[in-house]
Formats: sequence, structure tokens, C-alpha cells
Amino acid sequence: MDTAALWSSLWLTTQLAAVTTLILLVLGTPLAWWLARGRGRLKTPVEALVALPLVLPPTVLGFYLLLALSPQGMIGGPWASLTGGTLSFSFSGLVIGSVLYSLPFVVQPLQSAFAQVGDDILEAAATLRASPLNRFFSVAVPLARRGFLTAAVLGFAHTVGEFGVVLMIGGNIPGQTQVLSIAIYDRVESLHYREAHLLSAGLLVFSFIALLTIYTLTRQPNAKAAH
Repeated sequence: MDTAALWSSLWLTTQLAAVTTLILLVLGTPLAWWLARGRGRLKTPVEALVALPLVLPPTVLGFYLLLALSPQGMIGGPWASLTGGTLSFSFSGLVIGSVLYSLPFVVQPLQSAFAQVGDDILEAAATLRASPLNRFFSVAVPLARRGFLTAAVLGFAHTVGEFGVVLMIGGNIPGQTQVLSIAIYDRVESLHYREAHLLSAGLLVFSFIALLTIYTLTRQPNAKAAH
């Protein structure tokens, strides 16, 4: 096995998942708060748009992102003019694709957690002259901490397991866009089944641990209530 290539794919995957999760938590938190507490005609269409990656084939999303991120695309064109680089077949392009593809896995747990924050406690904070921003950070965020943990674990794990979107956007460039899922595909194509098995088993264990963590976090309050 090419150990250097393996570690390169592992490091690239970890970087991609970490950056994607951080961006999603920053961007997804206000979006989830609005979806949980806001009102208006746009709420339902936005909810459907956020959930779209759950039902849309990854190759479809990847195809349209590839067009948009290409040097002639509506996103890739201005980027190339400003930086001289390309978004397609690059790490930056993988980040954009991963953020869009993992969006519901971060926003939906946060939305559910924010929806469970009681209006009474927010109103009590308001009577103490806490500003809306102060109420959000001092009351809502602490009460929704389990939602944040679930969102972070799900977003990270889902990004690690991506295949179709990253293949369409980034291709299979070792050291640049070859994440673990692509590395497995590459080794199966080249009939290196032992290496593919080792990588697949590692992702299987990681996925199980991620789900075990989520279920433990979400069931803990019920366990306490039982006592």
C-alpha cells in the first residue's frame, strides 16, 4: 500500500470535513434559528431548499456545481478573474460542494433544537432587558447545545462519507482532491481490494462511532428523566 497516498487522502478528508463543518455551523445557525422561530411565506420554500440534498442524487448536484464552478461558470468565472485560479478540481471547490451537500445535516438538528427552546424563558430574559442578540447567545444557544453537538458530528461524518459530489467537482487528483471515498473507488478500479477493504473498514467503524455518539447524546436526557 502507498502509505504516503493513504495519509494524504486521510489528511485531505479531515481538512475538508473540519472546514465544512465550521462553515456550516457559522452559516447554518442563524438560518436554523430563523426556520425554527420565524414566520413568513418564504419559510416553507427555504426549508425545502435546505432539505433538497437529502433527496437529490449527488451526481445531479455535482454536475450543476461543476458548471457553476468552472472558469466559464457564474461562480468560477468571477473567482478566476479575481484570483487567477479555478474552483473546479480544487480544494476550495470541494468545500463549496460539501457545504451545500451537508447543509441539511447541520441545519435540521439545529432547527429542531431551537424549536424546543421555550418562549417563556426567552420572554423572561426580555423582561430583564436582554437584547435579542443577548437572548440568543445567553439563553437559546446554551439550551440548544445538544443540537449543536449533533449537528457538528453529523456534518463532519457526512462530509467524510461524500462521494458523488466530490468526484464530480474535484475528480481524482492525489494530494489535491482525492479524499478517502475517492481513494476507495480508485483502489477498487485498480483491483487493489485489500487496500479498499482496509479503507472501507475504517470508514465503517468511524460511521458507527459517529452514530453511536449522536444516539447517546440525544437519549441522555430521557435516561436522566427515568431516574
